[in-house]
Amino acid sequence: MHVGIDSFVSAVTDPVTGHLVGPEERLEHLLEEIQLADETGLYAFGIGEHHREEYYDSAPPVILGAAAARTSRIRLGSAVTVLSAADPVRVFQQFATLDLISKGRIDLVVGRGSFTEAFPLFGLPLSEYDSLFTEKLDLLLKIRDQAHVTWSGRHRPALTGQGIYPRPAQHPLPIWVGVGGSPESFVRAGLLGLPLMVAIIGGQPRQFAPLIDLYRRAGAEAGHAPETLKVGLHLFGYVGESVKAAADTIYPGWHQMFTSVSRERGFAPPSRAQFDATSGPDGAFFMGDPDTIVAKLQRVSDQVGGIDRVSIQMTNPRLAHADLLRGIELLGREVAPRVADL
Repeated sequence: MHVGIDSFVSAVTDPVTGHLVGPEERLEHLLEEIQLADETGLYAFGIGEHHREEYYDSAPPVILGAAAARTSRIRLGSAVTVLSAADPVRVFQQFATLDLISKGRIDLVVGRGSFTEAFPLFGLPLSEYDSLFTEKLDLLLKIRDQAHVTWSGRHRPALTGQGIYPRPAQHPLPIWVGVGGSPESFVRAGLLGLPLMVAIIGGQPRQFAPLIDLYRRAGAEAGHAPETLKVGLHLFGYVGESVKAAADTIYPGWHQMFTSVSRERGFAPPSRAQFDATSGPDGAFFMGDPDTIVAKLQRVSDQVGGIDRVSIQMTNPRLAHADLLRGIELLGREVAPRVADL
């Protein structure tokens, strides 16, 4: 099991001083976090994509380029690239260039996104949410397989054999499919033989076991070798000195984030009881000391039939930079080595 971190690069208010960390300072903090993840032996660091005031990750390739120049070992990638709202040609060119800068350390994780602000921003109809992704993924894979592509579709002008450059250092460039809870998304990834990144932000991880099994069965029926059907989990969490310390550190920002999302989507406001239940032994949040995190990763891996990669999402608008650095260090030095052989 490979362990890494995902970040949505949220705006942060220091929980002690009340200082609002501006975008310039926050991005500098982010690069320090990625450097530390590299130094502590974590496997990967992913940057999300959002087009909202509270996040600074609207241009992941730019951030990843800066990170590639300041690291030497860690894999870097998207978490996720909102392919439905992008041009697959430009996405491939950007990530192929990143792959060259990083000397072959890039993973491209594509998805439809859990927020929808990219659709009106780029003039795309939300009613085409699924067909946009399906068509653009098809084109992206064709570009990955060959430099000169002949292709036509509904959502983009046709290609008539133009060359698409540069080509990446890795052959092929790793492309993962990020999914939520739609069975059709799991089946599609399996039929294509693409690695799967499952975003688990609520409920119980074991509830995803039937969907992951569906992915593996679809892949096998399509003739893909089992070793190509990799499964990763994108999880919310934090590693602290104790279970209570981790929960107390992360809760204020969690409450702020989910209060905003709940208000926007018409849900009931979140509570500490809900947070504590979701952070428990069977919950979706991975919160606690290293021993607790290791035990939970082992249990969840058994429940879903094995995990190739785990990315802990530590974005939090009330998490001090020093606390985030400490969480990264604990994850890299005390958690990752203990689950590497799972």
